[in-house]
Amino acid sequence: MEVEKKIKEMGFTLPPPPKPVGAYLPFVRTGNLVFISGQLPFKEGKLIFKGKVGKDLTVEEGYRAAQQCTLNLLGILKEALGDLMKIKQVVMLMGYVNSAEGFTEQSKVLNGASDLLLKIFGDKGKHSRLAIGVSELPLNAPIEISMIIEATGGLDRKSLGEPKWGTERK
Repeated sequence: MEVEKKIKEMGFTLPPPPKPVGAYLPFVRTGNLVFISGQLPFKEGKLIFKGKVGKDLTVEEGYRAAQQCTLNLLGILKEALGDLMKIKQVVMLMGYVNSAEGFTEQSKVLNGASDLLLKIFGDKGKHSRLAIGVSELPLNAPIEISMIIEATGGLDRKSLGEPKWGTERK
């Protein structure tokens, strides 16, 4: 089944790639790997959750924020690859949770991203993961997630077209 159709059937919308909020590239391609910069839970240009998980937000709200971060990561990947069907394997997620003092359930928050990727991609969505609690994040976001994926075939300009932004190393 086409990835975008599956996302829609699950009740989610694949957003356009969010614009960077700092001096960095949204993605970097090298060989068959694509590294996607950390994404916050933006939806339609607005941060949909703010604050510390365990104080201002529940674990469930953090889980939903992680889902939105993941959709934003996939929006960037669509721009980088041209088609989400070119994702061969989700390799790694790195998640940073804006945590209240004493909060230790970062892994449950990151499950929002992991569970969504598994539902969308099946075995191709299985990945290694890092879940870290931090004292602050940009814009008071509750979570920031970055991702590494492996794409099918070579990532050459002939097959993918020229990326609109980001960088590529060969």
